Amino acid sequence: MNARTLVVEDEQVVRDLLVAVLRAEGYEVSAAAEGGEALKQAKTFAPDLAVVDVRLGTGPDGFTVARRLREQSDVALLFLTGADEPDELRAGFEAGADLYVTKPFSVDALLVQVEAVLARNGKSRGGKWEVGDLVVDEGSRVVTRGGHRLDLTHVEFELLCRLVRRPGRVLTTSQLLSELWGYKGYSRNVVERHVSALRRKLEEHGPRLIHTVRSSGYVLRG
Repeated sequence: MNARTLVVEDEQVVRDLLVAVLRAEGYEVSAAAEGGEALKQAKTFAPDLAVVDVRLGTGPDGFTVARRLREQSDVALLFLTGADEPDELRAGFEAGADLYVTKPFSVDALLVQVEAVLARNGKSRGGKWEVGDLVVDEGSRVVTRGGHRLDLTHVEFELLCRLVRRPGRVLTTSQLLSELWGYKGYSRNVVERHVSALRRKLEEHGPRLIHTVRSSGYVLRG
């Protein structure tokens, strides 16, 4: 089952953006505009992750919401904040925050942090993805193409997961470096080598799925 994510954000434009982006990535999403409603939803929705704005307009603030959520479960917590003031950051981590994301944020950067927080808390999505005759089961870590099971390395599997979650969308080399290795300091050739190895295994059982977008990155198309 894909991770359940509770979005608590009082700005409608930001809230709608978060909901749309997370659902497009395969997450099950529930959203609330204020803290009291978020706490009510959490009792029935049972989120794996809560994305909480620190400064909510009405009702309990983000810190209070986070503390109460943690009293109910071991939900992972990602705070959104418009400032990186030390006192506010300290209060957030004391309330149980796993990570902070500062507004304005890029969608890609936010998704990287969401996946990192879930993985850190042992709540990886474990979804099942199908693109053409390719089937990727994250929970069992089994990949088949045309009914043939593929023997992938750990890095090849993680690389394929990044691509299959977003079919038709170009992922830049820098983005893949950041998602797979945590930073962009590695040579771009590292990504190229792993993509080439993954392609060879996929293409033993069918036409090309992973395409290079010159001067940008890679895209998976069925």
